[in-house]
Amino acid sequence: MSIPKWIVTDVKASKSYELHLSFSNGKKGIFNFLSELQKPIYQQLNDLDFFLTAHVEDGTVIWNDELDIAPEYLYENSAF
Repeated sequence: MSIPKWIVTDVKASKSYELHLSFSNGKKGIFNFLSELQKPIYQQLNDLDFFLTAHVEDGTVIWNDELDIAPEYLYENSAF
């Protein structure tokens, strides 16, 4: 069984609200999070210090036990 290409293996959050991502297929991409900040679910990420705590868990990017983002969405919407 092959590993899906969109599994996140590493993330670095930047002060410009970008996620610098590495995926299981070896690709590296940048996801601009600014447009997501308008969505009610991501309101708390307007706090830059909190946004910068992004980390990888179970193949996707999370901030805490309640806040994450789908890895497929990150892969499909990242600039490579």
